[in-house]
Amino acid sequence: MNTVNFIPEDEYARVLEVVPVLCVDVMLFNRKGECLLVKRTNEPLKGQWWVIGGRVHKGETLSQAAIRKIREESGVNVSAVEPVGYYEEVAHINRFGSLIPLHAVSVVFTATIDDSALIKLDDQSSEWKYSTHIPDNFHIKPFPKPYPQETIKQMEI
Repeated sequence: MNTVNFIPEDEYARVLEVVPVLCVDVMLFNRKGECLLVKRTNEPLKGQWWVIGGRVHKGETLSQAAIRKIREESGVNVSAVEPVGYYEEVAHINRFGSLIPLHAVSVVFTATIDDSALIKLDDQSSEWKYSTHIPDNFHIKPFPKPYPQETIKQMEI
């Protein structure tokens, strides 16, 4: 497993002032088609129901980040995730509770778990539930339609 070195929080807060943060969000479904939502304990969205997600670590692929976030935040291991789109938001409050906006760009994934999976939350969430609806403000944009392979070949240098 990779060891991740984090910059000091005061430096990270300065980074948030000028750079968007790359994240992953995961719609984790049970076999009934219900999505796992967690009640957040941290800003942004503190106290709100949301999907599992967080920052991508340096050296990590997007899929690896999604699988890691599922494991960390729910205690569930999955072997595969599927990217479905992206979500972008400028939150008016950041994780430090300051009014420096957080600009997050998140790749959204889906994954399925067994209904009997034991959910064990980390300290980022206080409660969990399954829901037939995702949060109203979670506006997922689908990925653009891929170019046909022949178009890509013509564009190659």
